[in-house]
Amino acid sequence: MKVDVLLGLQWGDEGKGKVVDVLTPRYDAVARFQGGPNAGHTLEFEGKKYVLRSIPSGIFQHGQVNIIGNGVVLDPVLFKQEAEELEKSGVDLRSILRISKKVHLITPTHRLLDAANEKAKGGKKIGTTGKGIGPTYTDKISRNGLRLGDVFHNFKEKYSALRQRHLDQLKALGAEPQDLEALEEKWMDAIVYLKGFSIVDSEFLINQLLKEGKSVLCEGAQGTLLDIDFGSYPFVTSSNTISAGACSGLGVAPNKIGEVFGIFKAYCTRVGSGPFPTELFDATGKRIRDLGHEYGAVTGRERRCGWIDLVALRYAIMLNGVTQLIMMKSDVLDGFDEIKACVAYKIKDVETRQFPFSIDESIEPVYKTLPGWKTDMTKMQSEDEFPKEFKDYIDFLEKELETPITIVSIGPDRSQTIVREKK
Repeated sequence: MKVDVLLGLQWGDEGKGKVVDVLTPRYDAVARFQGGPNAGHTLEFEGKKYVLRSIPSGIFQHGQVNIIGNGVVLDPVLFKQEAEELEKSGVDLRSILRISKKVHLITPTHRLLDAANEKAKGGKKIGTTGKGIGPTYTDKISRNGLRLGDVFHNFKEKYSALRQRHLDQLKALGAEPQDLEALEEKWMDAIVYLKGFSIVDSEFLINQLLKEGKSVLCEGAQGTLLDIDFGSYPFVTSSNTISAGACSGLGVAPNKIGEVFGIFKAYCTRVGSGPFPTELFDATGKRIRDLGHEYGAVTGRERRCGWIDLVALRYAIMLNGVTQLIMMKSDVLDGFDEIKACVAYKIKDVETRQFPFSIDESIEPVYKTLPGWKTDMTKMQSEDEFPKEFKDYIDFLEKELETPITIVSIGPDRSQTIVREKK
C-alpha cells in the first residue's frame, strides 16, 4: 500500500479540513505531517462547526486511527484545550489518537520569543500567529529542541536548559518575560494531560499499517506558497508544506506516496504580510471576503482576497506532483458577472508563466476574463446540474493546469461536496 497526500496549493486556508473529513471514510488512518497550532481546519456538519488546530481532521468519522506525526510542533496547552472540547462533544479521542514521540514541544518561552522577534523586526514583520512555532522549529534545526518523548527522559534538566537559553535570548532582545511562572504552571499541567494519550514511534506505526495493507491519508497544514523552501520567502511558515514534507514529517519513503490531492479555492486569499500579485483592494475584494467569510479560523484575522493565480497554481502542482485537484468555495463566486484568472505575470514588460525567484509589487498579473454563472449552486447534488458557464470555468482551469479537478465544493457543509467523474 501507499499513502495518499492531501495539501493546500495556495497560501493556506483552502479548506483542507473539510476535504479530509469527506475523504476519511476511504482510509484506515489519517496522519498530520507538519505545522503547528497556527493551522485552523474548519469542519461543518449536522449544524455544528469545529475548528481543529493540531489534531487531524479525520477524527469525526468511523474510528479511524489519527496520527500527529514527528514533523508537527505541539503546544501542550492548546492541545489540551482542543482535546477537551472534542471530548465534551462526544469524540472518544484517546481511543483513536496517536502522537509521535518525536514531535517538538512549544514551550511558554517559545511564544514569548515569537512576540519579541516580531517586535524586533519593526516595519518588516512576517505576520506570524505569535504561537511560538517559528522559534520551536528554529530550536529543532539548531538541535536544541524539546521533544514529547523527552518527558520520559531527564525532562526537568532538558526543560531547564532550554528555558535558560530562551531567557538569555529574550534579554538580548530587550524583552522582559511577564507572568512566566503562571504560564509554566499551566504548561506543566498540560504535559501531564498529554501523557494520558498514546505516545508512539509513529514512523513504525505508519509503515506497519502500510505493510498490513491499510490505507493512510496524510494531511498537510498551511499551503504550498508558505513552504520554507519554495514559498514567498521570507513571508513563509517554518516547515515544508509540500508533499515531500510527508516523507520527513511521518517517516514515509518517497516511493510510498500514491495519490496527491491538491486543494485550491476558486479565487485566492492570504493572511498576514507578504506579496500577493492578484490581491484586490476594491469593492470586489471586499465582496469576496464577505461572501466567503474570509477570516482566520484560529486568529480571526481578516484575509486578503484576490482572483485565482494560475501561475502560482501551476508551480504548486509541479512541486507536489499533484494527481487530482479539489476546488473549494466555488459558490462564493455564484453572483459575479465576470470571473478573472491570472494566466501569466508581466515583470518589467516581459510576460512569463513561470513563478519567479521573488514575487513583489513590480509584478503585473495578466488576466483572462470569463463569464460568471450567476446561479446559486449551494443545493446542487451532481455536476449535471452545474450551469454551462461554471462547467466552462472548470474546463478552462483543467486545460491551464493540466490536472483533473475531481472534487468541487459548493458550500461549507460536508454534504455540499460534488465528486466528479474522471475523464
